[in-house]
Amino acid sequence: MSFLPKIFPVNCYFVEENDDLTLIDAGMPFSFKGIVHMAAKIGKPIRRIVLTHAHEDHVGALDALRKEFPDVIVYISGRDAPLLGGDTSLLPTEPNVPIRGSVPRKVTTKADVFLRDGDRIKSLLAVDAPGHTPGSMAFLDTRNNILIAGDAFQTRGGVAVSGKLKPWFPFPAMATWHKPTALESAKKLCDLRPSVLAVGHGIMLENPLAAMIKAINEWEVGPNLGQPHTTKE
Repeated sequence: MSFLPKIFPVNCYFVEENDDLTLIDAGMPFSFKGIVHMAAKIGKPIRRIVLTHAHEDHVGALDALRKEFPDVIVYISGRDAPLLGGDTSLLPTEPNVPIRGSVPRKVTTKADVFLRDGDRIKSLLAVDAPGHTPGSMAFLDTRNNILIAGDAFQTRGGVAVSGKLKPWFPFPAMATWHKPTALESAKKLCDLRPSVLAVGHGIMLENPLAAMIKAINEWEVGPNLGQPHTTKE
């Protein structure tokens, strides 16, 4: 589902399991009705809400959804869980760079499960992808290798790694916490060789590997310089 696709696209994704649905990200507050409508259209209950990271445009409808579906289980990385509650403190081991972007201040919902790299949520594999926020995660559907990458990449305004400014849609870059870490996460996600790249802002890309590699190289060495990034075999 994409909200405001022609202005400021904010995407949420349903992952359909045999008997229920996992919602990845909760969009903006006004996304609530669209999310509920789409779940009803699919005809399966929302059992899980999985958050890629704790920025307001990814958690905006979370409280309303929790009220509508009180038994839903909410997942977020252990690192971004404090951020969901408005705590922007850094860990001693993290780069001393202020966390940027629209950190939620009024969200009351607390996560039920704190995710770590390699955890499984039904068909999804959780993948650490820090950089945009300290605890950003991506999720790989192990049935078809579709990657829901949150803001680790964007496709609106051109395919880019989080932190690489795209003049036609600069907002993900402006909200990125630590650009070198974001670049390393982009390489890690590229090495998964996804069949489809689904992001927080912009259209889904089929067979995205070449575009992801190009975006990494443009961010790391410029469009015509240095050695190109290659994926792991």
